[in-house]
Amino acid sequence: MSYEAVETDVLIIGAGGAGLRAAIEASRYNVDVTIAGKEMLGKAHTVMAEGGYNAALGNADPRDNYESHFRDTIEGGAWMNDQDLAEILVKEAPDRIFDLEEFGAVFDRTPDGKLAQRMFGKQSYARTCYVSDYTGHEMVSALVDEVRRRGIKFMQEIFVSKLLVNNGTMAGAVAIDMKSGNVLVFRTKAVILATGGAGRMYEVTTNPASATGDGRILAIDAGAELTDMEMFQFHPTAMVWPPSCKGILVTEGVRGEGGMLFNVKGERFMEKYHKLLDLAPRDVISRSIAMEVLEGRGTTHGGVFLKVSHIPAEIIKDRLKTMHRQFSLAGVDISKEPMEVAPAAHYYMGGVRTDVRCETKVKGLYAAGEEQGGVHGANRLGGNSIAATQVFGKIAGERAASFAKGRTKEPVNKDEIELELKRIEKISRGEKYEFLPSQIRVELNRVTWENAGIFRTREGLAKGLNDVERIDSKMLPKMGISDAGTRQYNKELAEALETINLVRVAEILLRASILRTESRGAHHRLDTPKTDNENWLTHIVWYMDDKVLKHRFEPVVLTKLKPPS
Repeated sequence: MSYEAVETDVLIIGAGGAGLRAAIEASRYNVDVTIAGKEMLGKAHTVMAEGGYNAALGNADPRDNYESHFRDTIEGGAWMNDQDLAEILVKEAPDRIFDLEEFGAVFDRTPDGKLAQRMFGKQSYARTCYVSDYTGHEMVSALVDEVRRRGIKFMQEIFVSKLLVNNGTMAGAVAIDMKSGNVLVFRTKAVILATGGAGRMYEVTTNPASATGDGRILAIDAGAELTDMEMFQFHPTAMVWPPSCKGILVTEGVRGEGGMLFNVKGERFMEKYHKLLDLAPRDVISRSIAMEVLEGRGTTHGGVFLKVSHIPAEIIKDRLKTMHRQFSLAGVDISKEPMEVAPAAHYYMGGVRTDVRCETKVKGLYAAGEEQGGVHGANRLGGNSIAATQVFGKIAGERAASFAKGRTKEPVNKDEIELELKRIEKISRGEKYEFLPSQIRVELNRVTWENAGIFRTREGLAKGLNDVERIDSKMLPKMGISDAGTRQYNKELAEALETINLVRVAEILLRASILRTESRGAHHRLDTPKTDNENWLTHIVWYMDDKVLKHRFEPVVLTKLKPPS
């Protein structure tokens, strides 16, 4: 296989909120910036973020400030956050939302012209800024416009399969142009990973098809580290019926506007689980809903009811426009009828380990957005994710551009390129295959959903790990693609490479979950149900050593707040 060389100073892999914001910032430093997006420009997971953006502006309640936001974030994260990263998030979130306004984003306003703010889970004060219930869409539209205004180079439908490192420093990347099927080799001084999450390893997820954990595998193979990989958040409310809608997000904004959860007996069941009721932390509500269903108080479709019919219809149609339209397509008028909801895999708190400058252990390699681990601890607060894309996207862009400016490019290792070309070619030939990527995905989804979901046990996790190892050793080597005649617009080739990434991410998640013999945040072990701060206020850090996956334990550094004794 031949390849085409592409030269740039800063390569940004991923074109969601974090990647676009990083590109905008990097472009200020007079360096050549290239965005490589797996999807078309503007079609990113951030678009699907509905509820809002957390910023302690004090518009809804003047008592709010960044210290309160920080405490809520750390407590909500079950004390596992990197507190230095969390502090940067809460301090800089207000300025970054003002940047979005300068880029053209239009947020909802109060009667006196200030940014409107609503309540979200585990908040001391209403601090979530929003645009009805399509906040992420508005953000991405503004960011895309700014990228275009700045003339930043954007390459669409590019799948990056390998990072190239020389002497511990970024040198480039190997990618497939899915439009032509050609292989590209980027030569670059710095790389920013912003590929998002890995929700597609689960059977029911709010995530788009592109959320396949690519960046985490690129990072660990390049010599960077991963952290907190057992911590995967299940959003409490996603559609469950009809089957074609299963997993579609029902924004936390519904509960932020006063929506209430009920079981089939008509009981407002959150009264017995948490003092904050329907605005408790997401991990608590997800477990509560799952328990109601397990104990026979759920609907026939395996969910519970979420009602907003007590709210005036005009408010619903103004502040929950997407939800009103989304459920109307399923034949439900939410202003009159209850929604049927259940938890779904939603957000990966675990990710690439960085310092406060978004730097990894590899010189010239940075991570931002959902790619980055440590910010949210063991459970993310709703509204903190898209704020993090802007805060850390800016930092990553600034640091990567500063690193690249004035440097010469490292040479790429041609032997590494050749090995990657052979890997791609073997899959694209499709010779003597027994399994398609889609068939392996179905099996992987079942394994993770059944064994590494909301409730976990050592027995289940061990079974899940055994099954994932079986998929890795018995199915992946026999994977091929049905249309091996061409690589042009051959999405199945990219799907095969994504499937390999998903299997590897699932293995790390399961191994980490077995190691953590306590319950904390989104990681709930039925066999060890208590939180153990004495022994488990610890990060599990993952890395490759001579192509062997290894881990080590590092204590959580409590720089500002300490958990109650």
